[in-house]
Amino acid sequence: MVNGYIATSLQEALEIRASHDVVPYAGGTDLMVENRQGVEYLFLNKVSELKKITADDEYVRIGAAVTFTEALANANVPQLMKEAVSRIAAPAIRNAGTFGGNLGNGSAKADSVLIEFVSDAKLRLVSKKGERMVDVDKFYLGRKKLDLGSDELIAEVLLPKKGLEQYSYEKVGGRNALAISRVSFAGVFAAENGRITNAAAAFGAVADTVLRYKDIETTLIGKTIDEAKAMKEDYLKAYAERMVLTRGRVSAEYRKNVCMNLLRDFLTKFGI
Repeated sequence: MVNGYIATSLQEALEIRASHDVVPYAGGTDLMVENRQGVEYLFLNKVSELKKITADDEYVRIGAAVTFTEALANANVPQLMKEAVSRIAAPAIRNAGTFGGNLGNGSAKADSVLIEFVSDAKLRLVSKKGERMVDVDKFYLGRKKLDLGSDELIAEVLLPKKGLEQYSYEKVGGRNALAISRVSFAGVFAAENGRITNAAAAFGAVADTVLRYKDIETTLIGKTIDEAKAMKEDYLKAYAERMVLTRGRVSAEYRKNVCMNLLRDFLTKFGI
């Protein structure tokens, strides 16, 4: 039997979170299989404030308790995110699994988190004391380590509305369905007036957190396609030298080779 609390409003959830040592969840697709002993839970699936997808001038705001199935059916959610979450497990898991849970699990294999990294997403965290905005790459402190206070809840994921139209996404697993990533890759590209304005690349399931090297990316910013082509091999070499990957179900060497091939294909796709 699961012990804990059921909140029906965000205010009630924050009151419980502040006064009890609880583990928050909405879908529980990963959490429940852990079968933790002596733990109290805070069920959030009835909190309507966390189950909305809205858009403002700058962001698409996805509530932490929004399921992957709900996101797939929403016109505001960028196609890049839909591409990633459409490959999560099976329909039954996508019907229950949520964006907040994917983040809160603290895993570098989380499919939606990879897209949040490559798109420079922000997270809105809330507590009784107020709220704060955190860049997703600052939220992840390492494997299973998050910048989340004991009294805080993840409220929303904020994805940029613009700039995600040109992308590349690949998930490498042991099979086509119900696969945990061995390597995952997302890249976002943009150019304006003949010069590159974005060439973001993120790698999942290969280290303790999602990998993204913004300092290397910036060496392409402002370059023409021809200029970027001329420096392509040096660019790839910089990534290869930086990447220190962990061994998982496959070797670190295999993962690195796959990462480099996916990065090369991403550049080639956009003419570099």
